[in-house]
Amino acid sequence: MIDLQGLRALVAVDRAGSVVAAAERLGYTPSAVSQQVKKLERDLDAVLLERHGRGVLLTDRGRALAGEGRGLLDGLERLEALAASGARPSSPLRIASFSTATRGLVAPLLRALGDDEAPVFATVTSVDPVDAMEMVASGVVDLAVVHNWNSVPLVAPAHVATEHVCHDEADIVLAAGHPLAGRSELDRADLVDESWASTPAGAICHEALMRIFADLGTVPRVVVEDPDFASLIELAREGVAIALVPRLGRTPLPDGAVARPLRDHSQVREVRVAYRRSMAETPGIRRAVRLLADQGAAIAHEAV
Repeated sequence: MIDLQGLRALVAVDRAGSVVAAAERLGYTPSAVSQQVKKLERDLDAVLLERHGRGVLLTDRGRALAGEGRGLLDGLERLEALAASGARPSSPLRIASFSTATRGLVAPLLRALGDDEAPVFATVTSVDPVDAMEMVASGVVDLAVVHNWNSVPLVAPAHVATEHVCHDEADIVLAAGHPLAGRSELDRADLVDESWASTPAGAICHEALMRIFADLGTVPRVVVEDPDFASLIELAREGVAIALVPRLGRTPLPDGAVARPLRDHSQVREVRVAYRRSMAETPGIRRAVRLLADQGAAIAHEAV
């Protein structure tokens, strides 16, 4: 008999590329994941992982088993979803989201889920969209709110479905006394020599900023990196730098700071909700997706 826990561990290693990354996605220690795979190897009397430098690689047998195992685990997930249809969820809905969506979209979602006649308990983890997509793909979370900048696309694995929620435009935030603050819209060419405050390197919003002047043959000069948009806004208000800040979930700007859109409206990201296709008919997923779509429609209406 194939041990399902070991099979999940093997599939996670295959998807994540390493035992350490698989452990992070599954919420186990690397030692626990290794032990689960070793037990599967003993049960099958087969070598599934082999050392390669400081990491591991799946053997031919391991790759074949992981490929078939993905389909089996997805099928089990669909059976669990079918069994749960019409029943009150027995476990919390696990959600991953990027921080501005947590404030602007997920907070209203949690309130709505709790106000329903059959309330749904949910947990939320705020992470970068790349990490959120990996978490939903590997089963660490059930649903992820992610975004795609037009200049930095986010790719969903084949077994993950996504649906549109809304579009979110990013503005340039600068001090009220800045020479460009009096304009209603800003040209990218006028911002080439400015100092910028940005989210840290590697974050999608940072990568979008890095490409804002790509066709002008230069890159923004970043003088401060901070993951908190509120901090970036305060740096702009103080005149230390200017910042590219999305509108979604942005709190009212403090006195002394203004936000201006780019004239070409090039910095727009699409917000989408992602879930595994095997979970598509789960009642909790369907309710959450519907509520997010309603909230996204309301945001789009307010922006008109």
